[in-house]
Amino acid sequence: MARKDIVGRTGEQIAVDHLASAGYRIIDRNWRCSIGELDVIVERDGTTVFVEVKTRSGRGYGHPLEAITAAKLARLRRLAAAWCRENGPVGRIRLDAIAVITAPGQTLVEHVEQVA
Repeated sequence: MARKDIVGRTGEQIAVDHLASAGYRIIDRNWRCSIGELDVIVERDGTTVFVEVKTRSGRGYGHPLEAITAAKLARLRRLAAAWCRENGPVGRIRLDAIAVITAPGQTLVEHVEQVA
């Protein structure tokens, strides 16, 4: 497995742990369809939340959230709609993003609600 894949998987697990400790119920992870992948789907208080996780092993390539472009947000909306079609009716929905920055001896997690 490539180093970037290891960093990404580690970041997703850190994000899932963060969400669980904040009271979210994990519904699905790494859900895929023909148009792409949703990293994490969670639920809390009747809201289904689709979470994009971006991880960096330092700040050398900028803040992780800078990688979430308008095109990426549009694809996330389409993916969320596809997930809802496949998994039945849901109540409210929301798109969130979590940035994970890992560096030797420290981890920073930033959860941004309602990115789109």
